[in-house]
Amino acid sequence: MKKLFLGLAVAAGMMTFAQETQTQETKTVNPEPVKKEKQPIRFGIKAGGNSSYFSEQKLSLNNQKIGFHAGVLVNIPLSQKFSLQPEVLYNQLGARNVISSTDVTTGDTNIKTKSDYKTTMNYISVPLMVQMRPTERFYVEAGPEFSYFINGKNSGNSTISTTTGGVTTTQSVTNSEDINKDDINKFNLGLGLGLGYDITDNIGINARYINSLTDMRNHKPEGTEPLNHRTFQLGLNYKF
Repeated sequence: MKKLFLGLAVAAGMMTFAQETQTQETKTVNPEPVKKEKQPIRFGIKAGGNSSYFSEQKLSLNNQKIGFHAGVLVNIPLSQKFSLQPEVLYNQLGARNVISSTDVTTGDTNIKTKSDYKTTMNYISVPLMVQMRPTERFYVEAGPEFSYFINGKNSGNSTISTTTGGVTTTQSVTNSEDINKDDINKFNLGLGLGLGYDITDNIGINARYINSLTDMRNHKPEGTEPLNHRTFQLGLNYKF
């Protein structure tokens, strides 16, 4: 009887060893896929240039107001491909327009006159972008942007060049005035659409277009179209 139990124990041990060996070989041949974990929340800073104009203008180089944006961001991953990125930015918008440009020659005298007008409007903007990553480093984004008007300025410049007998004299006249805050709608709602690329784990580049949905005037004249901002942004960001 003892020999029977001993034989059964040895057989059971050999079967258990064979089963464990087979299981280990199966795991080696078919290893379990490594699960990618969701990225942590990251804070960062960003800055770049703005090119903006008003909705009543046709898109051209002549009416583009060059400004800048700068601020902070926080990137909150929602999954492996989606994240939420709120930002707080100092945002310089506005428009530029060539009011008139003339070139008149009378006898041997040529007079060239050029006048342009520029509007600068400063906002605190809070974009709320939802980002989707088709690849690890490239992403597209879209979302609302909420802005609050701080201050602004209208400035103009006229240049008159007179050429007589090959001699040119130039006269410039500049004027500037602050925008009346009571004339401007303090709150502005826009919709942003953009894309970006992470050059490294910390440094990235981003391009964005923002279409304002709110009339910037506090009192819209009856029978007129809404006056909105149109802005292109290009900038760099650094995530800690």
